[in-house]
Amino acid sequence: MFRTLDRPGTGRGRILLTLVLLALPSVALAQGPVLTLDNALRTAQANNPELAVARWGIDIAEGERRQAGVLPNPELSWEVEDTRNGSQTTTVSVSQMFELGGKRGARLGVAGRDSELAGLELERQGNALRAEVIGAFEAAVQAQQGLQLAEQSLRLSERALQVVQGRVKAGSASPVEATRAQVQLSEVRLELGRAEQALTVAYQQLAAATGAPMAEFSRVESVGKQEPDVPSRTQLLERLEQTPDMRLARTQIDQTDAALNLARRQRIPDLTVSVGSQYDEAERERVNVVGLSLPIPLFDRNQGNILAAARRADQARDQRNGAELRLRSEVIQALAQWSTAAQEVQDFDRSILPSAQQAVDAATRGFERGKFAFLDVLDAQRTLVAARLQYLQAQAQRSEARVRLERIFGDLSLASR
Repeated sequence: MFRTLDRPGTGRGRILLTLVLLALPSVALAQGPVLTLDNALRTAQANNPELAVARWGIDIAEGERRQAGVLPNPELSWEVEDTRNGSQTTTVSVSQMFELGGKRGARLGVAGRDSELAGLELERQGNALRAEVIGAFEAAVQAQQGLQLAEQSLRLSERALQVVQGRVKAGSASPVEATRAQVQLSEVRLELGRAEQALTVAYQQLAAATGAPMAEFSRVESVGKQEPDVPSRTQLLERLEQTPDMRLARTQIDQTDAALNLARRQRIPDLTVSVGSQYDEAERERVNVVGLSLPIPLFDRNQGNILAAARRADQARDQRNGAELRLRSEVIQALAQWSTAAQEVQDFDRSILPSAQQAVDAATRGFERGKFAFLDVLDAQRTLVAARLQYLQAQAQRSEARVRLERIFGDLSLASR
């Protein structure tokens, strides 16, 4: 079939053959495994090691909470006085320490806050993972688009070269213009190679985000409307206090307050009660022994630990205020970036890219008819390529802003309700 189309003197056959060969990688790509965003998120939830680490933190905190409520073990002691035979005095006793001042309850309060912190850390890690996967997925989609645009640019350059060569053969154009067209084609081929490399890197980064060592898919595909509308600034700022970061900051304040309470209660000495039996071999007499032990808080009143715990509580409050300022600023900046980038993408879709494509087509037709110079064709092509690159950059800015907000709020479709 290709021999029939590529008859001598038939340019249409060569053009069609070129288009078919360029389309073959895309057809093969479409036949491979397809990864959607939902599948990527599910895979990451199941396989991501950082999320697994955060899940273990909940069990660790539960173990520490159980240990915090355990009572002190009793102590068994055996003592011998005067080791000479017949005059020994042997004492066997059991001692039990009783914690005074509510120390056990205070420890349980600290451990309970640690469990809450572990749960919030898991939620925060889940949001961070979701944002990472969405960012990597959108980067892969944009890399695919970049490759498609590079292939389109290659076809444009090849067509322009064919037109120039035809005019040079007809004697209506200078050979210099053919050289310019060949240089343009070489530059576009280099750009195509960079686009293919960028796609490979984007696929591998997406695979790593889902917890896979290698990319087992051949392309990614957006199902439905993956890019939500720009959220309301008022709604997001109102929900700022409910974000995992802010709840984590408040729980850290509660935890440091509980630690301060524990440090203050540890000033109270603990009482140790012992009971036992003493046998005197010389007198052949056994007597019961009862003892009480209570430390005197003369030098060590836990004052250093109390001071440190109080300053940690103050530090946690300042950290909470700092977190609120940081998150509020992050939300405002991300929303501004998202709104600007979304408007740019819309402008490119509606007017800039169609106009740039029409300019290339008009310049090419005018050059074929001898109305324009080939420099006009090159200028139009370069304008189109630059517009496409700016279009991809605007998409990347829009995705980056969404990822920043997803990291803070989680699923934006839920956060904006």
